Amino acid sequence: MNTVLRQADQIRPVADRIDSDDEAIAVARKLAAQFAARAAARDADRILPFAELDLLAQSGLLAITVPAQYGGLDVSNAVLAEITAILSEADGSIGQIPQNHFYILEALRTDGGEEQQRYFFGRVLAGDRFGNALSERGTKTVGHYNTRIIRDGPGYRINGRKFYSTGVLFADWITVFALDGDDRLTMAFVPKGTEGVEIVDDWDGFGQRTTGSGTTILDNVYVSADSVVFHHKGFERPTTIGSVGQIIHAGVDLGIARAAFAETLEFVRTKSRPWMDSGLERASDDPLTIAKVGQIAIRLEAATALVERAGHKVDAAQVETTEEKVIAATLAVAAAKVLTTEVAIEAANTLFELAGTSSVQAGLNLDRHWRNARTHTLHDPVRWKYHVVGNYHLNGVTPPKNGAL
Repeated sequence: MNTVLRQADQIRPVADRIDSDDEAIAVARKLAAQFAARAAARDADRILPFAELDLLAQSGLLAITVPAQYGGLDVSNAVLAEITAILSEADGSIGQIPQNHFYILEALRTDGGEEQQRYFFGRVLAGDRFGNALSERGTKTVGHYNTRIIRDGPGYRINGRKFYSTGVLFADWITVFALDGDDRLTMAFVPKGTEGVEIVDDWDGFGQRTTGSGTTILDNVYVSADSVVFHHKGFERPTTIGSVGQIIHAGVDLGIARAAFAETLEFVRTKSRPWMDSGLERASDDPLTIAKVGQIAIRLEAATALVERAGHKVDAAQVETTEEKVIAATLAVAAAKVLTTEVAIEAANTLFELAGTSSVQAGLNLDRHWRNARTHTLHDPVRWKYHVVGNYHLNGVTPPKNGAL
């Protein structure tokens, strides 16, 4: 167990500005090429990607969802998901880390006050990173919280213990989700290094091993009132908070699936042997192998198209946030998340099915794709997404309003 503390007041250059969707995609691809080079080694030895996250922040990609009125690009959610997929294909942990950062920015856009938005969006444009202190262990469900925020003079005090604090080791701000005295969910921005905050690097999941999703301990932590957003408001009316968070998750799964598929093609072409009864010289000429590759390719194409379509529906709901448009976005994103979940697991399984026994050598570390897919797809069970979509179409039941939809 290792306690990690990085101060938020490091001297560093202001982040670059990205001026278009095309530029954002190009920047993501350039970074992805760098990140992919040592992704297997980072996973095998659990080397946390501090340097890589510094590059990501410096690139300006973490500011692409800042609204235009605050100086940001306000990128399409379809582009945001594709950028997530590009980064996740390179490294399934690095692609996951900013998910909470972008979720927090959407919550700020939805329910933050004018001064809060101006200040925190400004910090993001400068290159600051937000990590989450959201989920807890030992509660009745993932939607229940023991962490509390109580009034203390002009500000608040927070006490609690968080797990799965994805990105917090690399962040400048710890975004703490806690219940107030009236059991309303709040979101508080706490600078890294604040007295009473302890971050423990104890994440030991078998997949996404370098996301730094450890424990955050909050012991009588003081936060000013102007750093607290009443997050519960975002689920008392139609909003796109959940859809934005979920389409990024879909992008992570899509990227992991692409990575596994690329490894399959390379291995079958260059290393796999044909089955002894096939009568073929090359494994890549096996018609059964070819058909299976085609199946994964088609499902990847479908998943990519569905994520893009869902992203545009989220865009439309952000522009005109009506019940009808938010439901359309919710259902489209749920469908995209189902398909990307399934293709990520299938592509990772198919890698070993087609590549054969030699592909399981520990030194190759190809199993990281399956481990990443299996770990990440546990975030939100797809069986409930099937239920939500079916219940709407069959019984007209409006989807629940929460961060998982």
